[in-house]
Amino acid sequence: MNKLHMNAVAIATFLAFSAGAMAQGMTKDEHKAGHERIAADYAAAKAQCASLSGNPNDICEAQAKGKAKVARAELDARYMPSAKAQHEVRVVKAEADLAVAKERCDDMGGNAKDVCLKEAKAVETAAKADAKAQMKTSDANAAANETSAAAHAKAGNQTADARKEATDDKLDAQHEVAKQQCDTFAGGAKDACLDQAKARFAKP
Repeated sequence: MNKLHMNAVAIATFLAFSAGAMAQGMTKDEHKAGHERIAADYAAAKAQCASLSGNPNDICEAQAKGKAKVARAELDARYMPSAKAQHEVRVVKAEADLAVAKERCDDMGGNAKDVCLKEAKAVETAAKADAKAQMKTSDANAAANETSAAAHAKAGNQTADARKEATDDKLDAQHEVAKQQCDTFAGGAKDACLDQAKARFAKP
C-alpha cells in the first residue's frame, strides 16, 4: 500500500503541472499544447502503474485516467470560461472519483462490496446534484442581473428549487445505501431495517 500511495502522489505531481500551469486567456496554440502535455503526463503516470499488479494496478490506472480527464476539463474551462464549463469540471471530477472508488470496492466481497459501491455512487450523486444546483443558480442570477425586480424574485425561486432538487437526489442516493445495508439481515429483521430506512429518508 505504501508503494501504491507513492505512485498516487507521483501521479498527482505529474498531472498537477498541466492542470495549473496555464493561466486564463490562453491562445489556441497554448490550449493545444496543454492537451498534449496532459496526454504525455497521463502516459507517464500510467507507465508507473505497470509496476503494480492486480487491483492496486486497477486503482492506479483509474487514478491516472481520472486525473487526466479532470485536467482536460479544467484546461477547457480556462480556455473558454463559462458556468457550463465549470459544471462540466465538477461532473468530470465526480465521475473520476467514482471510478477510483469502484476499483477500491473490488477489494471487498459480498454485501460489503455492494454497500461500498452504493456509498461511492451516493457520493457521486451528491457531487453532481450540487454541481447542477450551482449551475442553475448561476444561470438564474445571471438572468436576474439583466432584467427586472420580478426576474430577481423568479431567480430566487429557481435557486430554491435547484437546492431542493439537489437535496432530494442526495436523500435518494443515501436511501439506496441504507437499503443495501439491510441485506445483511433476513426475515423480520430485514423488514424492520428497510422500514427504518424508509422512515429515515422520508420515502413513501
